[in-house]
Amino acid sequence: MIVCLLAPFAGALACLVAGRRYRLGGAIAVVAVLVSLCAAVGLVSSTAGGEVFALHAGGWRAPFGIVMVADGFSALMLAVCQTVTLAALVAGGALLPERWKRRHFYPLVLTLSTATCGVFLTGDLFNLYVWFEVLLLSSFALMAIMKGEEERSGAWRYVILNLVSSLLFLVAAGLIYGKSGSLNFADLHLRFAGEEDSFLLESSTVLLFGAFAIKSALLPFAFWLPAGYPHLPPAVSALFAGLLTKVGLYALFRVFGMVFGGDSFPHRELLMGIALLTMVGGVLGAVAQTGMRKILSFHIISQVGYMALALALYTPMAMAAGIFYLVHHIIVKANLFLVAGLIERYRGSSELSGSGGLMRMAPWLGLLFAVPALSLAGIPPLSGFFAKFGLLRAAIASGDTLAILVVVGVGLLTVFSMLKIWRALFWGGDEGVGAGHGVPRGGIVASAMLAVVTVCIGLAAGPVYGLAERAAAGLFDRSAYIEAVLGSGNPVAPGTESETSMK
Repeated sequence: MIVCLLAPFAGALACLVAGRRYRLGGAIAVVAVLVSLCAAVGLVSSTAGGEVFALHAGGWRAPFGIVMVADGFSALMLAVCQTVTLAALVAGGALLPERWKRRHFYPLVLTLSTATCGVFLTGDLFNLYVWFEVLLLSSFALMAIMKGEEERSGAWRYVILNLVSSLLFLVAAGLIYGKSGSLNFADLHLRFAGEEDSFLLESSTVLLFGAFAIKSALLPFAFWLPAGYPHLPPAVSALFAGLLTKVGLYALFRVFGMVFGGDSFPHRELLMGIALLTMVGGVLGAVAQTGMRKILSFHIISQVGYMALALALYTPMAMAAGIFYLVHHIIVKANLFLVAGLIERYRGSSELSGSGGLMRMAPWLGLLFAVPALSLAGIPPLSGFFAKFGLLRAAIASGDTLAILVVVGVGLLTVFSMLKIWRALFWGGDEGVGAGHGVPRGGIVASAMLAVVTVCIGLAAGPVYGLAERAAAGLFDRSAYIEAVLGSGNPVAPGTESETSMK
C-alpha cells in the first residue's frame, strides 16, 4: 500500500534533481509509475476477497492518528489511474514540445499521481482535503505553462471554481468536526449512524456535496471543464480527463456512499436531479460542438452524470455498475483525448470542418479511435456496453422510469456524436489530410496500450464486474473497514450496534 504512494513521490524528487535533463526525468517517471502500478495490481489481488488493510501512521490509534486504508474500491481505482498516468507519460514524452518537458512536466505529473493515490488511500476527511489540494496545485502548475489568452481564460475558470470548492470543503470539514469531534471515516459513520437530528448531518454535508460536485464537474458547476480541457496539450488533457473528475466522484462514492450512506442518505433527491441534468446537458452540449476535443469535453460531463446516477440510485446493483463505469470511463476518455492529439498531429487540426478521409490515409488511426469511441457509445462487447447495461438494469430494478428514459436517450445521443466525429474526420475525401507533422511512435504506443486495456476489460467483463460488485458491497457492509481502522473493540456511538459484529 505504501509503495503505491511513495514510488511516484520519490520519482518526483528524483525528476527535480534531474533538472532540465528531461529524457532522464522521463525515464525516472515511467519507472516510478510502473512500480506504483505493480503495487496497485498486487493490492487489487489482496483485496479481491473483501479484505481491508489499514496503516496507522506513527502507531497512533484511529480516530486520533492519520490512517491509510486500502479496500477493494480504492485498490481498483489505484490500478486504473496509474495505468492512465503511465500512458500519459509515454505520450507526453513523444507529443509534448520541449518547452513543456523542460518546465517540470514529469515531476508535476508524478506529484499529481502521488496526490491521486493519497485521495484513494486516506481514511479521514481532513487528509482527503489535503490530498485534494496537492492534486489541484499540481494541475494548476501544469495549466500555467499554457500560452494564449483563451487558454489562460480557461485556466483561470478552473482555478477559481476549484478554490471555491476547496473553501466549501474546508468549512464543511470544520463543521463536521465541531459537531462530531472526529473526521475519521469509520468513526464518523458510527457517530452519525444513530443520529436522530437529520439537520445536524445535512447542514454540514450540503457544503461537502457542493465541493465534490464542483470537483466532479456536475451541472451547473461544470462550465470550467469545456473551457480548459480542449486547450491543453493532448497528453495533459488525457491525464486530466482520466483522473480529475473521477477523483471527485470517488470522494462522492466514499463519503456519501459509505460514511454518510444508509436509510438517511443526505441529499439523495438533490443528487438524482443533478445527475439527470448533467447527463442530458452534457450530451446536448457535445452534439452542438464542431471540434473533436470540445465534443469529448462535454462528454466527460455527460458521463459523470451516469456515475452520479449510480450513487443516487444507491442500491448494491447500482453502486457496482457505477464503480465499473468509473473503471471503464477513466481508460476510454483518456484514450479518446490521446487519439484527438494524434489526429491533430497527422491532420493539422481536430476540427470537424474541412476534409476527412483519415480512414483511407491512416487506417491505424481509425482503429485507435474506433475502440474507445465504440466503448463510450456502449457497443458490445466493449466495456462501455457492460457499464451502461449494468446501470440500466439497476434503474429498472429501482423502478425509476425517468432514469431509465434518460439513460437510453443519452446513450443514443452519445452514439450520434461519435458517428458525427467518424463521418467528419474519417470518411469523405482526403484533401488536406496529413497537413500536420508526423505522428510520434510513443503517442501511438500509449493509445494502443489503452485500447488493449479497453478490449480486455470488455472480454473479461465478468471478473472485472465481480471486483466492482465486491467493492460496492464494502460500501454497504462497513464492518471489515471499521474493524481494520478502529480495531475489533471499537467504540460505538450511543444507540447503535457495532457493525464489526456483522463480519
